[in-house]
Amino acid sequence: MTDAKNRRSMGFTLLEALFAAVLIGLAIAALLGTSSAFTMKNAAGVDLSTAEFLIEEIREMTASEPFDTLPAYDGQSYSPPIDLQKNPLEDFAAFTQQIQVDYVNASDLTQTVTGPTDFIRMTVTILKNSRPVSSASWIRARL
Repeated sequence: MTDAKNRRSMGFTLLEALFAAVLIGLAIAALLGTSSAFTMKNAAGVDLSTAEFLIEEIREMTASEPFDTLPAYDGQSYSPPIDLQKNPLEDFAAFTQQIQVDYVNASDLTQTVTGPTDFIRMTVTILKNSRPVSSASWIRARL
C-alpha cells in the first residue's frame, strides 16, 4: 500500500494530464473567440466613425451653398467620396456618399411635398461596398 501511495505522489496520471490539457484548450478557444468578436466590433466602429466623417463633409460642403442650388444635389452619388471642397477622398474608395433632397411642408417638417417650399430636408447615406453604414438628415431653410 505504501508503494502505491508513493508512486501516485510522484506525478500526474494520464487522465489528470488529459483533463488539464482539455481545460487549457477550452480557455485558449474562449480567448480566441473573444478576440475575434472584439476585432469585428472594432471594425464596425471604425466604419461608423468614417461614415459620420463623410456625412459631415457633405453637410459642411452644402452649408455655404445658396438655398436655390441645393435641389441640384438630389440623387448625387460620390464614389470615391468627396470632401467639403469636392476633392475625391481616394483613401475611402470603398465608401459611397448618396444625397437625397426633399422639399418639406413648412408646418410639418416630416412631411415631404412636391413643389418648392422654403424648407429642404437633405439626407446623406453612406455605403461601404454597397451596404448602408449610416444616414443623417437635416433641414435647410430659405433665409
